[in-house]
Parts: sequence; C-alpha cells; structure tokens
Amino acid sequence: MRRRLALAVSVSGAALVALDGTVLTVAQPSLRRGLGASVAEVQWTSTAYLLAVAAFLVVAGRLGDRYGHQRLLFTGVLGFAAASAGIAFAPGVGWVIALRAVQGVFGALLQPATLALLRLAYPPDRLATPIAVRTGAIGLAAAAGPLLGGVLVAQWGWRAVFAVNVPLALAIAVLTLAVRAPAPPRAEPGRLELTGAALLAASLAVFVHALVGVPAHGWTGTPTLLGFGGAAVLGILFLRRERRAALPLVPPAVARSRPVAASMALLLAVSAGLFGTLFTATFRLQDVQGLDPLDTGLRVLPLTALMVAGAPVAGLASRRQGPRPTALTGTALVVLGIAMLDAEPASALGFALLGAGFTTVMVTATGTVVGEAPAGYAGVVGGLKQTAANIGPALGIAVAAGAGVTGSSPTALALLAAAGLLPASLLPGRGAGRAAAGDLVGEAAGQRGKGGPAADRPADLEGRQAGDGDQAQRPVGAGDPPAWQRGYDGVAQA
Repeated sequence: MRRRLALAVSVSGAALVALDGTVLTVAQPSLRRGLGASVAEVQWTSTAYLLAVAAFLVVAGRLGDRYGHQRLLFTGVLGFAAASAGIAFAPGVGWVIALRAVQGVFGALLQPATLALLRLAYPPDRLATPIAVRTGAIGLAAAAGPLLGGVLVAQWGWRAVFAVNVPLALAIAVLTLAVRAPAPPRAEPGRLELTGAALLAASLAVFVHALVGVPAHGWTGTPTLLGFGGAAVLGILFLRRERRAALPLVPPAVARSRPVAASMALLLAVSAGLFGTLFTATFRLQDVQGLDPLDTGLRVLPLTALMVAGAPVAGLASRRQGPRPTALTGTALVVLGIAMLDAEPASALGFALLGAGFTTVMVTATGTVVGEAPAGYAGVVGGLKQTAANIGPALGIAVAAGAGVTGSSPTALALLAAAGLLPASLLPGRGAGRAAAGDLVGEAAGQRGKGGPAADRPADLEGRQAGDGDQAQRPVGAGDPPAWQRGYDGVAQA
C-alpha cells in the first residue's frame, strides 16, 4: 500500500505540471483578447514560467535533500494551487506574467521531489515499472491538455484552465500527507551556499532567456550574444564560488558521477532534436502544406501514442538489456524519425519513431539516474536532470528557428540528436550499475555514506521493519518526458 500511494502521488504531481503546461496553449488567444494583451505579453506568460523553473530546479532539489522531499512536495503543490488561483482572478496581463513566475518557482519545488518519493518506496531493481507507469501517465496528461483546455475555454473562458489546477493540487497535497515517508536525512554541517545558488539561478535564467530570444534576434544578434556572454560570466563565478564553499550546491559526489552526467547530456541532446523537429514540422505542415491546426494535431498523434505505449516496453528493455543499448536504440530511433520527417513532414511513421525513441531515452535516462545517483543527493541530481530536460527544447527550437524552418534545420537537428549517441554509450551496460553509492564516488567500504546525508537509511529501515525484504535503496533523480505541444511552454516540467 505504501508503494502504491507513493506512485500515485508521484504520477499525479508530475502529471499536474505537464497538464498545466499544455492546457495553456489553447487558452492563450482567449487570454490575449480578454486582457487586451499584446502577442509579446502573451508569450511572456510562458517565458516567465520557463525561466523560473529552469532557474530554481537545482536549488529546490538541494533543499529537498536537506529538509525532506515530502515537505518540499507539499509546499510546492500548495504554492502551485495558490498561484493558479491568483492567475484565475488576475485583473491584467502583468499580474498573469508575475504570477506565472511564482507558479514556476513552486513548480520547481515539487518536481525533484516527485521521483524522490518513489526512491523511498521501491528498491532499485523494481523501479523500472513505476518509472514507466509515470512516463506513460505524463505523456497522456500532456496529450490531453489541449483537449481539456479547449473544453474549458469554450465553456468558461481562459481563467478556467488555471482554476482547474486548484482542486487537483489540493487533492495531491492531501495524498502527500498520507504517504509514509521516512524522516528527512540528517543535515550536513554548515549552511547552504546562498550566493552560489543565486549565481546558478541567474546564469540559467539568462541563458534560457537568450535561447528563447533566438527566433526574434538570431544567433548573432546583440541581445543573444549579450545573453550568452552574461550567462557564461555568471556560470564562471558560480564555479569559483562552488570550489571555495564548505557546503557546495552541487556536491563533488554528484559532479563526479559519470552515469548522472551522461544521462543529463543525453536528455539535452535528444530533447533538443525532438522539440526542434516538432517546431519545424508544425510550420511546414501549416505554412507549406496548408493544414489547419486540428489536422496538424492529428498528424502528430502517433508520437503521443508511442510515448504512452512505449514507456513500459522501454522499461522492460532497459531492465533486461541494460541502459546503454536501450538508450543507443532510442537515440537512433529519434534520429531516424527526424530524417523521415525531413523527407515527408506528414509522415505518420516519422512521428511514431520520434515518440518511441524519445520515451525510450527518457525512461532509460531516468532509471539510470535513479540507480546511479550518489547516496543522499536524489534531489539535486533530479534538479540537474530536469534543468537539462528544460534547456534542451529551448535549444532545439533556437536551432530550428536560426537555421530556418524550411531550410537546413532538419539536418542540424538530426546532428544535434545524434550527438546524444556519445553520452548514451557512457551509460552502464547490462548488469552494471549495481555498485553501492560509495563505490560510485570512490569511497572506501568502511566510509560509505559519510560523504553525504544518509537519505537511504530510514527507507531501508522502514522496509525491513515492514518485512518486505527490500534491498538497500539508492536515491532517485527526478524527471520525465516533457509534453510535445507548443514549443517550450510546459516543457519537461514533470
């Protein structure tokens, strides 16, 4: 019962964020008319959320590691509900933009915590199935967003798409309290590096903002170059601060974990290729072939169907064949799908290959982070992974827009996705990844667990007391596949 409840909370929390991201796409035209907003202001209702999520995911994950993921999830869903209610009653577009940023902050709080609850409930060798269930549910929620949004807007107007979040979030908060989670891990000595956290948040926000602006300013435009330069300077300052910090935001154990780093690079490359291709295909289907938005959405249905149906298959393949061959296969399917859509933008097989390949990569990368994250750092690893999954779509859309949606962008996007083959080859092979967390970070057998909080110990103790015979558990990284609709709004928020 404890495991089922943890799975229900994990899936519902992640699905709520995915649903919110895609349901808004249908409401934006109505929002613009209702508030008399400009196109740029409406775009900022998406951008403000994206920037806030990207900036605070890592910080939120680190807070969860230190103070407890159940507490962060509860705070996140309540704040998400409050911000949604505020948007539903917002008197002007300025309020909507500001509250969307607030909503993004609380969304960042809850995201790394959702998978961490699974880590507390399942041993590593039994996590593949719940991860696959979660992945399929999120894909289904994301696909249902535009349909639900259309019904809500048609019946009650754009404010209803935010009001519907409130009862859903409150229900998740109640479920969260019912989860039998162990006590938070012991706090590491010292205080978290707030200056480093601020530098990282600012660097990520500036970088994502520069990527978002590429379609308008180009890769060589002054705003773009200034944004990338500013992000680089802030990133360097963050790294220097981290080296001197007694309690760094990204612990050395996480920075030295090759499987975690490889999973993040893989997600960045493949999500960039996928979302850039969807951006390109949408323009080609509507502007070149003359399809209307409904017909375009129907053409993309095979992608959603394969994302949902392929998740359990991907989980089974990863468990039996190992993460490395499974991730390599998924990446190759994405590259092949991009090539097919370049030749025929309406190819149902091309969209199906994209969906099958992407869900394979996401399930495999998530499972790898679950099993390979250093002990006690599930939250920060999940935050880093989610950050990569959020930046990837923005990068892909920037590449597609910069290369021209009817020009060379498909080739550039195929190469970008193919770059994921390298990190995929660095993932553990069949039967690998069973080493203890101490082995991953180079600790001696007698010193395991001393380098970080013993987040896994209470769960193990609880499992043994319950008589379930679970093996010692390793922490989980957060993150699941993002919704495909409408560019980068709602991307990888689950």
